[in-house]
Amino acid sequence: MTPTTPVDTPGTAEESGWSPRLAFSLFSIVLVLELLSVSYMMIAMALPDIAMHYQTTQAAWLITAFLLLGAVAAPLVGKLADIYGKRKLLIVCLIISALGSLMSALAGSYALMIAGRALAGMLVPCLFLSYSLIRDVFPSKTVPLAVSIATAGMGLITIAAPFLTGWLIDDFGWRSIFWFFTGTLVVLGVLVLASTPESAVRLRSRVDFVGAILLGAGIAGVLVAVSFGPTWGWGAGSTLLYLFGGVVLLGAWLASSRIISEPLMRLDILRLRPVLFTVAAAGAVYGATSVYATILPSMAMTPSSLGLGYGFGVDAEGFAIFQVPIGALTMVGGIIVGLLCARGIAARTLLINGSALLILGGVLTALENDSKGLLLLWGAVFGLGTGLGYAAIPNLVIKAAPPELQASTASMTGVSQSLVASITPVIAYAVMNNSFMAPIDPQLTGGAVMYTEGGFVAAFLVAAGAGLVALIMALGIPRVFTRFAAYTGPSATEAEPVAVAAAG
Repeated sequence: MTPTTPVDTPGTAEESGWSPRLAFSLFSIVLVLELLSVSYMMIAMALPDIAMHYQTTQAAWLITAFLLLGAVAAPLVGKLADIYGKRKLLIVCLIISALGSLMSALAGSYALMIAGRALAGMLVPCLFLSYSLIRDVFPSKTVPLAVSIATAGMGLITIAAPFLTGWLIDDFGWRSIFWFFTGTLVVLGVLVLASTPESAVRLRSRVDFVGAILLGAGIAGVLVAVSFGPTWGWGAGSTLLYLFGGVVLLGAWLASSRIISEPLMRLDILRLRPVLFTVAAAGAVYGATSVYATILPSMAMTPSSLGLGYGFGVDAEGFAIFQVPIGALTMVGGIIVGLLCARGIAARTLLINGSALLILGGVLTALENDSKGLLLLWGAVFGLGTGLGYAAIPNLVIKAAPPELQASTASMTGVSQSLVASITPVIAYAVMNNSFMAPIDPQLTGGAVMYTEGGFVAAFLVAAGAGLVALIMALGIPRVFTRFAAYTGPSATEAEPVAVAAAG
């Protein structure tokens, strides 16, 4: 296995700076990631109608199936992208996601609905494919800002998403959500093809399909156990079967990757501090934001008339006002990272600051949440931390990994983000369900479970705790490190640093 281009050639585009073509390319990529950002929210708002239509109590599979296939496919997609081209795999993912959305729009049974939603999960790998592609085809001086805008821009559109979703469901029915996804994905595929060139960077390698099956099945088992453990019971046979089976398969993958000469993922990469701590920090940042985004709507939508000490009784559209500071400051944080990284400020420093803001925003929201004004302010603090964290992570990955392994290394980050983001809300709700159930007659709440104010305090402290883990991991990233080589020496599994110093 050998790389086909020099290790240190970021940005193969002909322009030396920004141009209309480049701005069009970035706009197209940002829209792809914005659609990924709002897909969770839009489906969540449509869940009650979908569950009623199919008379099912398994509505959670619509969320789990999407995340599950995205996480399972990420390592294989990353390796294929390094071998065959990042734009090519990005388009393939968009096409599969569009077909999945079309299947869901036409589904006559809930099984087909779930299958379509799972295929739509191929939108998840588009996150790391996008910033890996930007690294290869954008001019070097534009890469930090472009990557930061693309990744931290996710969240800005969530301000308008509740209004759009409410209009589609109320006027055209829940199937219109999937028709919207289908049409938008087709348009976005055309935009990317028209605006963004293919990367010239290639990795000569074979695909480790055995590793892909073992790793994918292992991730799937763990995710299913984590997602449905609260419903099935953590001691239930099904939960333990999926969890134990997933762990065994992951162990088998680890063993196989040490034997196969060209593994799906190079485990030696994770022994390098810049990569290991960046991957861990990425998971913690996304874990913190996942908890915050999951818990905040529940708190804000709780009627204040229940006398629980929190809640404003807003509906889904009314909740959009709470998204404004979060989405806007997330975008601002991304722009700050891009501008400062382009001027030589280390992404490590920005990740440290972003993690600190996540801690501060989580703690303040936990302690003072009975005023809309304060909640908007704390959301802004948390949003700024989110933007700094989201944008710093891909910049660190770009610094640490050579071009030939950008996508496969970034896919490790994507798996970490998906796994931790799925686990942390489960932890938060486990704490709330075990100790903070409100003694309210379910008939007064339409059967909905209510929590005491202490429950939300604990949940937001879980978000802050994830931010603390991100901070510790960020501090573990070296200030200066050498990028590892793609493949050196007689063994393809030996990682040797090349003489390319990079500021973390």
